[in-house]
Amino acid sequence: MPLLQPLRLLDTQVAPEWVDYNGHMNDAEYARVFSLAVEALMDHIGLDAAGRQQHGYTIYTLETHLCYRREAHLEQQLNVDLYLADHDAKRLHVLFEMRDSDNNLLATSEQMLMGIDVESGRPAAFPEPVATAVGSLPNASGDLADAVGRRIGIRRK
Repeated sequence: MPLLQPLRLLDTQVAPEWVDYNGHMNDAEYARVFSLAVEALMDHIGLDAAGRQQHGYTIYTLETHLCYRREAHLEQQLNVDLYLADHDAKRLHVLFEMRDSDNNLLATSEQMLMGIDVESGRPAAFPEPVATAVGSLPNASGDLADAVGRRIGIRRK
């Protein structure tokens, strides 16, 4: 199965307040950038402020697995792309890739997102227009298998 082009969700750069005493982007700021990417994803699938109000629906993050690959530095360009690993009627299993302007992989964030009915505060199926938009997201292929479903642990020989 050929790898589809990812969906570019976010273009930003490392802000001065994101740089720590080690001279590179603090680990918490990687999570901030991926959180901004979730917001951009919500906008893309019709859950911007107007869509959330119209549908009485939002998305919560249930789980995140963030892997740091390379350091990012002050004012460095950051691009965040998305692949859809899986989904059902109310959940999204996504993989975000953060890259620099030379396309070097800086970090990945695998996330499980849940659709929530705002009034009840409970999980609920995606509204039809949102479900249609979710269905058009680029699917992750086997080429991304090492980044999806990873387990943290110390490897023993």
